[in-house]
Amino acid sequence: MSLFVLGINHQTAPVSLRERVAFSGDSIPAALDALRGLPSVHEVALLSTCNRTELYAVTDDDGSALANWLATHPDDAGDLHAYLYRHADADAVRHLFRVATGLDSLVLGEPQILGQVKDAWATARASGSLGNQLDRLFQHAFATAKRARTDTRIGANPVSVASTAVRLAQESFARLADSTVLLIGAGETIELAARHLVQAKTRRLLIANRTLAHAQDLATRHGGYALALSELDRHLCEADVVISATAAREPILHKAQVAAALATRRHRPMLLLDLAVPRDIASDVAELKDIFLYTVDDLERAIEDNRRSRREAANEAEAIVELQVARYVETLGASTRTEPLKRLRAHGEAARSDVLAKAKQQLAAGEDPEAVLDFLAHTLTNKLLHAPTIALREAALTGNAELARAATKLFPAVDQGDEKVADS
Repeated sequence: MSLFVLGINHQTAPVSLRERVAFSGDSIPAALDALRGLPSVHEVALLSTCNRTELYAVTDDDGSALANWLATHPDDAGDLHAYLYRHADADAVRHLFRVATGLDSLVLGEPQILGQVKDAWATARASGSLGNQLDRLFQHAFATAKRARTDTRIGANPVSVASTAVRLAQESFARLADSTVLLIGAGETIELAARHLVQAKTRRLLIANRTLAHAQDLATRHGGYALALSELDRHLCEADVVISATAAREPILHKAQVAAALATRRHRPMLLLDLAVPRDIASDVAELKDIFLYTVDDLERAIEDNRRSRREAANEAEAIVELQVARYVETLGASTRTEPLKRLRAHGEAARSDVLAKAKQQLAAGEDPEAVLDFLAHTLTNKLLHAPTIALREAALTGNAELARAATKLFPAVDQGDEKVADS
């Protein structure tokens, strides 16, 4: 069995492909059940964010079954294989540690990813797809991320995709102090965006969501106005800036809707920031005059300054990751080396328990204690030596000298003195 991770992220695949293999939170348990049903898969966890979809698994093959499954779930992405990265064993450990620490994020050191990794671990655990090996791996990843954030400045002045989007809005034609901003969604990304917008003293905040109660809760906490998603068409024209981040599988805003809003606005420009994967805003909206549409991929350029400022801290965090990878692999190796001893002890304990129970039954039935002791000693010896005896006979027939030498070390010859003591 091998530890494997495979997936795609913002570095290897465009958003048009990432959205085809993005999973909403409520669809992940069913996906884990399907993955756990693959013949070669023993343990599996699924991480799906706006910038990545990854499978972490303990599997018998080279990850091919996982790759083939992902290429058709949740949508058909037949060309996915060309964009996949695959890591095995120590490289897989390193990849997860870097992801959890924020070293592999679009925004270097961003804080949200650790919570998303923890959610992936918790969902896999609740679904029963997480075994001892993956559980131990994720726990070590959490400890590594905490160490990196404590010992370096990788997490100083936290920057998220949401804060980067708000900064982009501030640097655009739209002065937030004079603007109405429409937020679509009510998840963590929109929550963060709302906080940053309030700090930037945005003039007016509209929050639209499919579940009105969630929009109302967010609006109450941040001084906004809540809308049902069904009211979007009526209020879209009021927005100078739109920031959208939902878990919808299909676009929420289409070209005709935005064109109608523009006409009502007499073609005053609108800034649209689509932070969702799959995308919330249809790509052809960008064709409209006076519309400035950005996706998560477009934020790459906007955050380059952040990446440069954090590079020194990132180098220190990378060193911590490498140290923790080495320690984890060493611990795993030690566990593997002691596995035969654990199995030997478990075999001995099982044999002892079985024979002792039978001996107690015989004594309770009134049988002669000396005969019972003789039964216990004879039967226990046979049980303990049965498997080694068969293995040594097979070694003798096949000429396996290595096993014979090992047996000589494990079972040194009994000299005559020892035999007399044993017989007395």
